[in-house]
Amino acid sequence: MANHKSAEKRIRRNASRATINHARLGRIRTFVKKVEAAIASGDSAAAQAAFQTAVPELHRGVTRGVLHKNTASRKISRLSARVKALGA
Repeated sequence: MANHKSAEKRIRRNASRATINHARLGRIRTFVKKVEAAIASGDSAAAQAAFQTAVPELHRGVTRGVLHKNTASRKISRLSARVKALGA
């Protein structure tokens, strides 16, 4: 239980930020799933297009502080390798 006015405000703020961050993570996951679905379908052009839209979302997650920089880089690298393998 918060004893100070600033601590009460911090609790409210943390709750609202958690909601926003959860939505951002969900949005990123959706874009990644679209890439994975395109890869699973075997459509190289669709996979490339989905990948091109997913990369800025992952970078935006890093900028907003939702994802660690290395996590986003790892995900982008692995998706990129899978998209390239599909095209080859």
